[in-house]
Amino acid sequence: MPRPDHPPAPNRRMLILGAGLMLAGWPALASDPGHKGLRLMAVTSRDCPASAAWLAETAPDLARQGAGLMPLLLVDLDGPYPDGLLLDGQPRITPTFILLRQGAELGRFEGYDGKDHFHATLKALLKQTGQTAHGARS
Repeated sequence: MPRPDHPPAPNRRMLILGAGLMLAGWPALASDPGHKGLRLMAVTSRDCPASAAWLAETAPDLARQGAGLMPLLLVDLDGPYPDGLLLDGQPRITPTFILLRQGAELGRFEGYDGKDHFHATLKALLKQTGQTAHGARS
């Protein structure tokens, strides 16, 4: 991984090697034809109030939907990260939400300002990247 004082160059992807944390019942990065290989990776921190709010307010709904929106992967900012991710840069802010297709980053957004804002921002990211997800809120 790049050192904090040497961020990756723009438009260069970094390959992350490691082992990520997946919550019970939340699928791994393996291809999932029902979701077109899409995953939402949430990068959180135990010390972050916004991460705690997202985990309490929004993550349980996503898990209860049986990941109907798309499978969700939870990773701590300090890692470990799943093997084989191709990211545009190392997350530095929590929470950070990264839309992945078969482990490659399509886009991301940072911060959490409530459930409605989260879903609206995710919907905009899906639209911006030309993706669709079953169960997305309007």
